Amino acid sequence: MEMGIRENLQWVRERMARAAQSVGRDPREILLVAVTKTVAPERILEAVEAGVEDLGENRVQEARSKIEKLGRIARWHLIGTLQRNKAKYAVRLFDMIQSVDSVPLVEELEKRAAREGKVVPVLVEVKTSPEETKHGVEPQGVDALVDRILEAGHLVFKGLMTIAPYVEDPELARPSFRMLREIKERLEARGVPVEHLSMGMSGDFEVAIQEGSTMVRIGSAIFGPRNY
Repeated sequence: MEMGIRENLQWVRERMARAAQSVGRDPREILLVAVTKTVAPERILEAVEAGVEDLGENRVQEARSKIEKLGRIARWHLIGTLQRNKAKYAVRLFDMIQSVDSVPLVEELEKRAAREGKVVPVLVEVKTSPEETKHGVEPQGVDALVDRILEAGHLVFKGLMTIAPYVEDPELARPSFRMLREIKERLEARGVPVEHLSMGMSGDFEVAIQEGSTMVRIGSAIFGPRNY
């Protein structure tokens, strides 16, 4: 029998807890972001009623229509690629922007956030996979980008994000997650606090947790196969 959203959530949380405990971590350190790309508003509401407090959207326009309908029922995260011409909407809509990947984008977000009188928490998206479809700043460019965010008056650097390669065996994603953790350690050695590592999705979140993820982005394991 097919499980519903509440049951799926419970199963995901149990798996998260086991993965954390396997490396001596407290499961409460890890935030679950339910990815709602293509998910209907009524099903999003069902997830929130089942205990979800953070929602992740890939596209500004899709998020805009959902937030207009549902309101601020949870914390909304932008997890998809952000074009500079959508920055003003992203600043208004989201509680966190996880996909900051360039200095020009930082400057546009800072300008828009200043106009809104808002301070926006952001993550730097790092490209840890050679796949051409993956976005993010190259690892060697992370420090300069973080430094620019630290100079901004209306952005707050909260950590790093990555998307591992899509692979059948989750173990093959481990090098990407380890690379992000090592970048975190490099920044912290410079005295830059890194609160979050956003890494791990439905197919690989257990490995990500073992490598230090504090934020997993999970869609299909909660809502079922995505309808494109």
